[in-house]
Amino acid sequence: MKLSDVMSHMDLAAWPMAALVIFLGVFVLVASRAFRTSRADINRFARIPVDED
Repeated sequence: MKLSDVMSHMDLAAWPMAALVIFLGVFVLVASRAFRTSRADINRFARIPVDED
């Protein structure tokens, strides 16, 4: 039995779908956190590079 025979009989179509589901899950979490951040926190984070403290 050759390696190509083994690889051709494996169901590899599930891996791209799993990767897509993981990506979309992380994207939704990051986007929801970004939209839930208050305006005061965003302004505080924006001032970090120029603060003297």
